[in-house]
Amino acid sequence: MSNSTRGMIAVDKMGCQILFLNPSTYETETVLEGFQRTVHELLVVPEADLAYVPIFGDGIHGRNPNPGHTLHVIDLKKRKVAKSIDLTPYVGPHTVRSGPGGMVYITCENSAVVAVIDPNRLEMVDAIESGSTNGHRLCIPDDGQRLYTDNEEDATISVIDLPARKLLGQIATPQKLAGIAVSGDGRAVIAVSDEQPVVFMIDPKAGKVTREVTLEGVPKAAQIVRYSPDGALVVVTSLNSNMVTLTDPDFENQAAVPVGDQPMDMAFRDGELFVPCQGDGSMHVIDIAKRRHKQSFRAGTGCESVGFF
Repeated sequence: MSNSTRGMIAVDKMGCQILFLNPSTYETETVLEGFQRTVHELLVVPEADLAYVPIFGDGIHGRNPNPGHTLHVIDLKKRKVAKSIDLTPYVGPHTVRSGPGGMVYITCENSAVVAVIDPNRLEMVDAIESGSTNGHRLCIPDDGQRLYTDNEEDATISVIDLPARKLLGQIATPQKLAGIAVSGDGRAVIAVSDEQPVVFMIDPKAGKVTREVTLEGVPKAAQIVRYSPDGALVVVTSLNSNMVTLTDPDFENQAAVPVGDQPMDMAFRDGELFVPCQGDGSMHVIDIAKRRHKQSFRAGTGCESVGFF
């Protein structure tokens, strides 16, 4: 364990709980309960000792008849809810990420906007239209000049000028989308197909798909894609295939690693990749250098997201 790691937090979507785990033994130490269905996704901001967990609703993407409208702010030191931010009139909050100046951005799926949260006031201060039917996931490059959302039903990616908080346009993709990531330097965007086990490589400057890549050893459409913090690795989780793909950013050297049932979002720490599986309540650790499964442990009923602080 890194000397800088103080704790571990996981969002148990299936159990509708937030878990604090021991970062060495992986034993569950604290359980936060009593949330509206359902807790969904996670942003950890270690330097502020805060985490953000939205209440998405009791449905799934595209079929969420009772969408939530709350973003919970978790105090990582006290291990309790510090504040609950009401996003009304926007509903279905989903992916949440940090941007320039520590500002926090979250897709409100059913409303097709990106809500803007001031981290000092812990309040919603603006909302950016995405020009879509729904707004699924978002990503932001290191320079904070652009924000991208994947729009699953529309088979498009919205491009937003972040400083101006203005929609610039959309990039069409050949198929409906499930996930999106952008390289730290902002030169490459990767979009995950929701229809087939492929990803689309996009040149955001040109505004078009430049390459379609098949995920090797993954029989069904995947879900989430992320770059490692150093940008040297890309990871794709396949909820439908129970696989995790580790690859170089050009997808020239892929390794598909089997894990538990329905792997979702992930966290990187000290050469290891942590992948929660919402289908069976397992958490898996993958050795990144060796690109192979290292161990697994139990964590709640079915966690979607995990992070360290």
